[in-house]
Amino acid sequence: MTDPKWAHDTERGRYYTDPAGGPDLISVTNALSSIAKPALVPWAAGMTADAVIARPIEIARRARTEPTALRKELVGVHRQYTERAQRLGTRVHLRAMSLVLNTPHPYDEEVEPYSVQLAAWFRLWRVDFERDVEAVETTVMHRKAGYAGTGDLWIWLPTGPYRRRQLWLVDYKTSAEKPADTVYDEQPLQLAALRHAPEWLLPDDTTEPAPRVHRTALLNLRPRAHRLIEVPSGPAQFRAFRGALATARYLHNAPSAYPTVVPPWAPGAYDRKAA
Repeated sequence: MTDPKWAHDTERGRYYTDPAGGPDLISVTNALSSIAKPALVPWAAGMTADAVIARPIEIARRARTEPTALRKELVGVHRQYTERAQRLGTRVHLRAMSLVLNTPHPYDEEVEPYSVQLAAWFRLWRVDFERDVEAVETTVMHRKAGYAGTGDLWIWLPTGPYRRRQLWLVDYKTSAEKPADTVYDEQPLQLAALRHAPEWLLPDDTTEPAPRVHRTALLNLRPRAHRLIEVPSGPAQFRAFRGALATARYLHNAPSAYPTVVPPWAPGAYDRKAA
């Protein structure tokens, strides 16, 4: 994930400002955050357990001397890990863009293994950046549905009959630990949302119709491996995304409090008969 020009963070998550002046558009990833992810609870518990196991003596001492501060720190362990992973993902995306566009980029020791794997994937597919890359890090918009998002890579690959070129929408996914074949349930919905957005934003802040995408995939980048995994992004996945979008929109606009109902004879209650 990068920092798209028209994206901004709110207390309800990321939104996009419409450069044409329309209402703000919820981001694709923000909409998908409304989907319950049961695996997150045991994952977060595991992160906390690892932090305790790594420093048992210090943890035991602090549990006696500063339990409140220790509890606060342990509760936030999983957030620290998530934030580090997000920052790494952003840096990998920026390095990928510089690789495709052949622009200078400072050396980053942590990012370089992922860059090597991405370069290996481009070589494997014999990608000519001038000929095969349609767009990188481009924001797409669906004003009617009320959302926007930023795709990583639109690229032509010889995957059709008789090696006919097809346009792929590819989303980079980085992880230092997850296997290269990892796919999460919401990721096909993410690609479906990007694929079905009818417009994309140009550098001059105008829009034009987005090209027809033939296929969608995740490019899982790991420090020592990479894998291109095709995922479905057709009508079924797009309907599922629209459901998540509706849920997110409801939650973002739901009131923060609701009235308490009391019997009409309670002190101070509204007297309907008198009204």
